[in-house]
Amino acid sequence: MSVEDGGVPGLGHPRQARWTLMLLLSTAMYGAHAPLLALCHVDGRVSFRPSSAVLLTELTKLLLCAFSLLVGWQAWPQQTPPWRQAAPFALSALLYGASNNLVIYLQRYMDPSTYQVLSNLKIGSTALFYCLCLRHRLSARQGLALLLLMAAGACYAAGGLQDPGNTLPGPPSAAAAGPMPLHISPLGLLLLILYCLISGLSSVYTELLMKRQRLPLALQNLFLYTFGVLLNLGLHAGGGPGPGLLEGFSGWAALVVLSQALNGLLMSAVMKHGSSITRLFVVSCSLVVTAVLSAALLQLQLTAAFFLATLLIGLAVRLYYGSR
Repeated sequence: MSVEDGGVPGLGHPRQARWTLMLLLSTAMYGAHAPLLALCHVDGRVSFRPSSAVLLTELTKLLLCAFSLLVGWQAWPQQTPPWRQAAPFALSALLYGASNNLVIYLQRYMDPSTYQVLSNLKIGSTALFYCLCLRHRLSARQGLALLLLMAAGACYAAGGLQDPGNTLPGPPSAAAAGPMPLHISPLGLLLLILYCLISGLSSVYTELLMKRQRLPLALQNLFLYTFGVLLNLGLHAGGGPGPGLLEGFSGWAALVVLSQALNGLLMSAVMKHGSSITRLFVVSCSLVVTAVLSAALLQLQLTAAFFLATLLIGLAVRLYYGSR
């Protein structure tokens, strides 16, 4: 399968080797996100405003894109691009912003374990929009592979990791706070469906934009992250009183921002030269990295559910990208 089809290329050519390395780096960065956030905790809570981290991540991505254009890592178009080509990226930034904020808002209407399990429905919504918007048809084999990805995510969320001193099911962070019954309100279910639809649409819409426009990736990212910075600056300013922009930041927090910024740039390359489906596999495979790092750094235990989820992910990759 070709790079453009979102396949996992072999190592026969330098470009294919770079593509594989990029996917591995992105998987590692995705997987390191949760353990790094855990290392940022002070007295059981994050010491900085989450909106500050999101805003600084968007700003870092914007600066890196601008730098790559200024130093000539990516060539500026010979003809000045019409700036109206930037306008569609406003919708992309809005969709990503809505998705990121819905994640926080959803916690009011359901317990963390229910959210972790049901949020895997965004795999199905992404595949749906991928077929509708990009006119790609998935075979029965590929559809089964995506179902296995959803099952793997649900299996991992239901109990892939466990605190040795806590026998409660569910994510360790949720268990550590004490027993919380599984629950979801009707409004929470509606918002969860909305979140999954927005998440899938944002991914596929951004892919469609990046592939249709004949512009350098860095310039497209410059458009996207400019709107992202403006949107998140407004959300941060309108978030009410709280810690300052850099208040409570540590070396671990700076590493979270930098890794997420670099991963965002890697994912944009996946969207332009691969596909939204490839992104789904990267995110799913990162669960393995998250679990291993959590076990090593946070002294959490891997459970049978983790190994089952890993097996399902491996089967999904084989089904989707293996020889027909």
